[in-house]
Amino acid sequence: MASSGLELLWVSAPQLLTGIGRTLGISALAIVFSSVGGVAYGILRNLGIRWVDRVLLVYLEAFRAIPVLVWLYLFFFALPIFLGWSISGFWCAVLVLSLWGISETGEVVRGALLSIPRGQREAGLAIGLGLPGLYGRVLLPQALRRMTPPMINVFTRLIKTSSLAVLIGVVDVIKIGQQIIERTYESVLIYGFLFLFFFFVCYPLSAASRVLERRRSHS
Repeated sequence: MASSGLELLWVSAPQLLTGIGRTLGISALAIVFSSVGGVAYGILRNLGIRWVDRVLLVYLEAFRAIPVLVWLYLFFFALPIFLGWSISGFWCAVLVLSLWGISETGEVVRGALLSIPRGQREAGLAIGLGLPGLYGRVLLPQALRRMTPPMINVFTRLIKTSSLAVLIGVVDVIKIGQQIIERTYESVLIYGFLFLFFFFVCYPLSAASRVLERRRSHS
């Protein structure tokens, strides 16, 4: 049984690696876009411009109140119908996960910026720094250490949530696993493999987040 299981994994390796690449591709792109967009979101909410803050708050609440799966269906099925924009399942997953990730990482960045003593901002402005210099040289470097652990947690959630892409036709590692199960009926083996895959991808990130959090609390 063990040898037959290993043989099945070996024969299915090319398919599984293709699915793994697609899953990691969606996750990596969503993490990059979420990081960049989240920093912009956090800075904009930190500026204290009332109308900007209200718009971003509506955006935040929309992604917190409506499940990611619903957003996936809306973007994948509604955009072609109402706007005539056709988007592949892969890029739809990247877009939705990025928009959701921006709302989550943006709040992390905003909280980290708010935790910096106000005197730091005043000192930066007093020496003639504009907003780009103030945030790029003074505030964001100080906030980085504070926001890294919770941002890693958001990244872990993004990776796990990427599995929803299978529901809009993306042939990721979950879909590949389902196809192999339908063909071989080896559900325990394949689901065990998928469990280990997500565990070994997400656990190091979670462990790193805990280590960084402990270091920050003791410093």
